[in-house]
Amino acid sequence: IKLDACPGRLNQTSMFIKREGVFYGQCSEICGVNHGFMPIVIEAVSLEDYLTWLKNKINFDFNV
Repeated sequence: IKLDACPGRLNQTSMFIKREGVFYGQCSEICGVNHGFMPIVIEAVSLEDYLTWLKNKINFDFNV
């Protein structure tokens, strides 16, 4: 995944992952003083697990 960052701007991206698991990456461009502290972790889950998590998250937010 390659995405340019701009200070003060929230970036989003999407990707298609064919299997569940945890995937690790690292910032791929010398971008500044904190370049070495930009790890990327993606946890890919099934649609069913995601919908369960989302339902629990929404219920928690409304019940607080």
